[in-house]
Amino acid sequence: MPRPRKRFAQHWLRSEKALTQILEAAQLQNSDRVLEIGPGTGILTRRLIPQVQSIVAVELDRDLCQRLAKKLGNIDNFLLLQGDILTLDLTTQLQQFSTFYPLNKVVANIPYNITAPILEKLLGTIAHPYQPPYDLIVLLVQKEVAERVVAQPKTKAYGSLSVRIQYLAHCEYICDVPSKAFDPPPKVDSGVIRLQPRPLEIPATNPQQLDTLVKVGFANRRKMLRNNLKSIIDGDRLILLLEQLTINPQCRAEELSLEQWIALSNHW
Repeated sequence: MPRPRKRFAQHWLRSEKALTQILEAAQLQNSDRVLEIGPGTGILTRRLIPQVQSIVAVELDRDLCQRLAKKLGNIDNFLLLQGDILTLDLTTQLQQFSTFYPLNKVVANIPYNITAPILEKLLGTIAHPYQPPYDLIVLLVQKEVAERVVAQPKTKAYGSLSVRIQYLAHCEYICDVPSKAFDPPPKVDSGVIRLQPRPLEIPATNPQQLDTLVKVGFANRRKMLRNNLKSIIDGDRLILLLEQLTINPQCRAEELSLEQWIALSNHW
């Protein structure tokens, strides 16, 4: 077992229970073409390979890539790419490989220090959703982030991340994964989330405007929403708009549902 490197935020998952829960959440079919981010020692990779048409694993650590290549490199439906998932152009890299492209699912235990950028890489933004969307994304992430992704209005965990991700995908919290499931144990617990990208029945008419509204609205959670938004919407007009949408003018950002954020943006 290679020694984990702190600079890559490496913690090796070793729980059979957690691995089983991840695989079950992915609802794998033998026609799936899966992306795995940060395969590490390959403990999840080995379980994915026999269940899918193909798997593309992206690993930043050059030494781990060499180990994985020695162990799994001769398997026909496995392709290993060494590089940074945040900068790698997978479409260009994979178009020549019909077995591996297009990818339709993501199953991964991702590095916690770059969770937000990875979510944006896989889902896009409110203004620019990732196209074509993945059928399903199953990720093992820090528990706090998992709770924020699935959080509902009027809860402490609910924030701009919740609104942005829930705009782009149906979000489910699958299970807890305690720190003792890893070697070495991280300082925080983890959770498995399942994201299913989908279009909303009533989307924002101006997605960029919604993106800005959410960002500014949550800028200071202690302030009332109208005080946060006064830099971009006239105060009197905003109060009138909130009343028209039956939203309490005294409310804070975390009290608005996704649907209310969209309505506010559409009537702005």
